[in-house]
Amino acid sequence: MFTFWILVLVAGISWAFHLRKPKVFVIGDSISMHYGPYLKRSLEGFFEYDRKRDEGQAQEDLDNPIGANGGDSGMVRRYLDELLRGSGFQADYMLINCGLHDIKAKPGTNEVQVPIGSYEENIKAIVKQVDKLNARMIWVTTTPVVDSVHNGNMSGFHRHAKNVEAYNRVALDIMKEYNIPVIDLFTYTEKFSPDIFSDHVHFTEEIREKQGDFIAGALTQIHRLKNKK
Repeated sequence: MFTFWILVLVAGISWAFHLRKPKVFVIGDSISMHYGPYLKRSLEGFFEYDRKRDEGQAQEDLDNPIGANGGDSGMVRRYLDELLRGSGFQADYMLINCGLHDIKAKPGTNEVQVPIGSYEENIKAIVKQVDKLNARMIWVTTTPVVDSVHNGNMSGFHRHAKNVEAYNRVALDIMKEYNIPVIDLFTYTEKFSPDIFSDHVHFTEEIREKQGDFIAGALTQIHRLKNKK
C-alpha cells in the first residue's frame, strides 16, 4: 500500500510539472515594448510572459532608453549583471535583442554609439550571462531602418540601413557559433515594406501586432523542437 501511494505521488508531481507553463522573459528596446502586448496575448495559456519593466518611464522618451527599454548592448549586459548579482530570477527562455541603439550615429561624422567590435564583445558576453542564469537564450534580429525615413525625421542622431545589416550579421554569426536559436524579425518585418513606419523607426499598430504573433509562433516551434530531443 505504501508503495502504491509513493507511485501516485510521483505520478502527480510529474503531471504537475508537465502542466507548468514555461516562462519567457523579454529584454529589448522600444520595438519589443510595442509588440510586447500582442506577444503576451498570443502566448496566453501556453507560456508565462514577463519582460524588463518599469512604472512607465520608458514611454516618456523612446529614443533615450531607461527602465523597460533595454537600450544598447552595453546596457543589456549591465542589466544581466544585475540579475546575476540578485537572486530569485527564473526563466525558461530569454528573448533578447539589442542593436538599434548601438547603431545611433552622429550626423556628419557617422560615429556610432557602440562600435561594431564592442558590439560583438557585448553580444558574446550576453550569451554567457544568460547561460549562467540557467535560461535558454533566443536572439531576435534588429528590425529594418530606412535612411530617408529615419534621418529625414531626426536631427539629433541618425541610423543607417547598412549598419543594421552589418550588426545583424555579427549577431547571427555569434548565434550560429553558440547554437542559439534565432527569430528573424528583420526579414519578417521587411516583407511588409514600405508602409510600415509610424515615425522614424517605430512601426504601425498593424505591424506591431503581426510581429507579436510571428514571434509567438516562432517561440512555440522552438519549444516544441526542444521537447522532441
